[in-house]
Amino acid sequence: MALSALSSLLFLRAGSAEQYRRRTPPPAYRPRGRHHRAIFISDVHLGTRGCKAELLADFLACNSCETLYLVGDIIDGWQLKRRWLWSEEQSRVIAEILHKADTGTRVIYLPGNHDEFLRPYCGRVFAGIEIVGETIHETADGKRLLVLHGDKFDGVLGCAKWLAHLGDTAYCFTLALNDRLHALRRRLGLPYWSLSAYLKRKVKNAVEYVSRFEEVVARAATPKSVDGVICGHIHHAEIRRIGPILYLNDGDWVESCTALVEDAHGHMEILHWASSIPASAPTRFSAGAEGEAALIPA
Repeated sequence: MALSALSSLLFLRAGSAEQYRRRTPPPAYRPRGRHHRAIFISDVHLGTRGCKAELLADFLACNSCETLYLVGDIIDGWQLKRRWLWSEEQSRVIAEILHKADTGTRVIYLPGNHDEFLRPYCGRVFAGIEIVGETIHETADGKRLLVLHGDKFDGVLGCAKWLAHLGDTAYCFTLALNDRLHALRRRLGLPYWSLSAYLKRKVKNAVEYVSRFEEVVARAATPKSVDGVICGHIHHAEIRRIGPILYLNDGDWVESCTALVEDAHGHMEILHWASSIPASAPTRFSAGAEGEAALIPA
């Protein structure tokens, strides 16, 4: 299926997606959610086995907001171009997003590098979802925050996109191990823990890459007359001040299952959704097939 038709398939057929929402049974355990002024999520990578679609669908069902920002790499066009893979849990994520748009939530989609096929549609609205390249979010306490995916600050993508695709292989292998380890830990009654996220924190080059990326993003935001910047891309949730700029990254839904949220007073917080679910609670997502590609780290 051509990727140019993907937006029509997933976002224009709202009625079809809503059928998934109505017929999907609620989770056996649903963590207590709350209302937020804004929610920011990115790097979901729908279309891969690595994405934790069930957890994200439950998060969206439990947490309401005035504005939902989809900060890129929501759909993994790179993987879908290689092989079409879609599950009912992933359709449920789309259904939850469309339900929010239908019930008064403003939904803003900022395409990333994996869903770059949507970038030609920036400035358009599909099924109530606004597609933009970047935007400014103003918090309840008056801060101006630049929102964008962040891949344009990635030196690997800028200089050698083929190297980014090559990195897919190693990362896919790590994610496959990660899912199998999670299944084993769940059988032992242990909570969710991400091997791939742990390796990122421990491997020196990965830590240096994350630090450089954060500093480059903050430096690029400085002349834009904003108080901070919100992005995704590197699958590393973070809130910290870099010089005069407040840097915020909402993380991902393949490793850490995190979202960035703003409350009614403008306070920004990272929610770790997977850690809010007891190890004894049943989950339906599973590891990919042996040797099957999932997605790349950014």
